[in-house]
Amino acid sequence: MILLSFDIEEFDVPLEHGIEVPFEQQMAVSIEGTRKILACLKRHQIHATFFCTANFAAHAPEIIENILQDGHEIASHGYYHSSFEMEDLKRSREFLEQQTGQPVKGFRMARMMPIDEKEIKKAGYTYNSSLNPTCIPGRYNHLDKPRTWFYKDDVLQLPASVSPVFRFPLFWLAYHNLPAKVYRWLFQRTLKHDGYIVTYFHPWEFTNLKKWNLPFIITNHSGEGMIKRLDDLISFSIKKDYTFMTFSSFQQNIIQNGNSK
Repeated sequence: MILLSFDIEEFDVPLEHGIEVPFEQQMAVSIEGTRKILACLKRHQIHATFFCTANFAAHAPEIIENILQDGHEIASHGYYHSSFEMEDLKRSREFLEQQTGQPVKGFRMARMMPIDEKEIKKAGYTYNSSLNPTCIPGRYNHLDKPRTWFYKDDVLQLPASVSPVFRFPLFWLAYHNLPAKVYRWLFQRTLKHDGYIVTYFHPWEFTNLKKWNLPFIITNHSGEGMIKRLDDLISFSIKKDYTFMTFSSFQQNIIQNGNSK
């Protein structure tokens, strides 16, 4: 099973590198990328989970409607991407539920930063995907955390997938920079070992990032190159008869198999 997800948010990556981008332009970039993602998923008739900031949803309601119309899941990515207060957990869930008319079960913290599971539960979520169980120098070190799903404080934890033994991350940055064949080999090996894969991308990756003077590891294969890579990864998975599933559907499978806690 493949749990494909996208973090749709204000395009604030340049701000981390001292580059100012007007909010309207941040939104335009992310909207453009999300449309390209949706077109790719529709071509292959597969479903994914979109972790969305309430701020993005408030300024792009038509995109949220398109996501729902195509049968994808909406989960929370907080209220804003560049700032966080504990109250944002509940506020973002309530806003997204009001906008979509559907329950919002999952949460992912911006930049995969730590978050208290007790607060996640209090805010009304039943799963959390805010853990990358590897070491990213200068960002976090989670080598002591479980690689695969587990429960903590009655909340299902769905870490991003990393390879067995060496814990090489299989998230967006890896797919930008590894040779596609190497990534697919790690992807397939991890899937065979764990029985499922959790991976994630961002809409802005599917736009032309070269003009922003960002680090090469971020801009490499961005835009049309990343659209092709996503299309190739999905095609490869379909040919292997791998199943794509939303996070809430995967959670339901766990519960049905008697693992509800």
